Amino acid sequence: MSQRQKVVIVGAGIVGAATARVLARSGADVVVVDRGPSAGGTSSGGEGNILVSDKGPGAELRLTQRSLAAWARVRAELRDELPAGFPDLEFEAKGGLVAATTEAGATALLEFAATQRAAGVIAEVLDGDRAHELEPDLTRALTAAVHYPQDAQVQPVIATEALLAAARRHGARIIQGVEVLGPVLSGPAVTGVRTAGGTLPADAVVIAAGPWSGEVAARFGVPLPVRPRRGTVLVTSRMRQRVFHKVYDADYVGAVGSGAADLMVSSVVESTAAGTVLIGSSRERRGFDDRIEARVLAALAAKAMLLFPFLADVPVIRAYGGFRPFVPDHLPVIGADPRRPGLWHATGHEGAGIGLSLATADLLHDAMLGVAVPGFPGSSGSSGSAGGSAGPVVAGGPGGPVDRDGSGGPVDRDGPGGPVGAGGPAGLDGAMGLGGAAGLGSPARLGGAMGLAGPGGAGDDLAAEFRPDRPSLMPYLEGSAA
Repeated sequence: MSQRQKVVIVGAGIVGAATARVLARSGADVVVVDRGPSAGGTSSGGEGNILVSDKGPGAELRLTQRSLAAWARVRAELRDELPAGFPDLEFEAKGGLVAATTEAGATALLEFAATQRAAGVIAEVLDGDRAHELEPDLTRALTAAVHYPQDAQVQPVIATEALLAAARRHGARIIQGVEVLGPVLSGPAVTGVRTAGGTLPADAVVIAAGPWSGEVAARFGVPLPVRPRRGTVLVTSRMRQRVFHKVYDADYVGAVGSGAADLMVSSVVESTAAGTVLIGSSRERRGFDDRIEARVLAALAAKAMLLFPFLADVPVIRAYGGFRPFVPDHLPVIGADPRRPGLWHATGHEGAGIGLSLATADLLHDAMLGVAVPGFPGSSGSSGSAGGSAGPVVAGGPGGPVDRDGSGGPVDRDGPGGPVGAGGPAGLDGAMGLGGAAGLGSPARLGGAMGLAGPGGAGDDLAAEFRPDRPSLMPYLEGSAA
């Protein structure tokens, strides 16, 4: 770069952290601003998924495949960038296992896996014996199972903090407890950011505020259809049994791809390093209402017991929830906003933000600085500077950390919150009143819903698939859609 670009990133979750690191490594003058603590929102409530198993052929899958390669590269780089004694990222290539328990679900799962294999995903069809070798406690009522050895997991809070620490080493500054109020403009172009602690000059501003991105974008005068989508997770006590993979039922992908606002529940079950088991997954659009409801917990428990019957006798110690950044066409929003020169977006990943964070950052790096990240195939072919003003960045006066999602701050993968219920731990099938597996019926039929996991896109220009003004988002950007 002939001139050092000044970049302000709004959001200190994992997407903002990854973007800060890769830009600072290339010489940009980076400031990250968040009204709460780092990893204090969606990143603290996630399970750390890096999944190919839930994505059909198309742009999101291609971005995930690049992100998998990026995680291998960045983990190696972080060994030289982080101080001695920094916590391990707990990266685990544990693999995923998707199970069907109905004939209709089996047909849809196997057809979906075939399309994934054609797109380069390793999707191994298992018979019952092999499935139970991999997961001995899995239900015997299987009609199909597919193993995805490429699925992986990372501890999301530690990973976010690691990326921010590396960004600091390369000169980035992190401002916490300061809210972004709006832009500084020169005509239509962004030349800085107004915060509660002062003004930050900028050649470019990146909105990476997760489910709050729509609110932030509105302050910059540009509609962005990013909405919160609520999710809840149950946490069991530590136990002898272990779930060795991320195991989910075959209707999970349909739930991810659905745009329905009403409650949707599918079963996702996995063990943690601490010996507890996490049970998800729910999706519901109800704004930023963070109440945890008994009906959701009951549905999660019932679904989980269909996959792993032994869970009926396992105590639940707590539940927690968070918000995913939902976009109507189910694709992230990554790139420059043509309505506001100097403004960029890196948001809308829904539940895939942990896994897609590194590739998202690399796409932005390529487009903003006009140079490909080493080891990351150039995808946009874009070049040029962000434009705007020069001058020193003024940090302003940070206040105290503010927890954006009410979880009490960064937490480990076991999740925040206190015990569920006043009477202490209770079995999934016991005193919590969560009910038994019977009565909910079989897992929902996938039908064609698998294909909703992400619209595809032809061509080599991957960045174009996620641009903010893509045709599928235009009605929302123009204000003609709800």
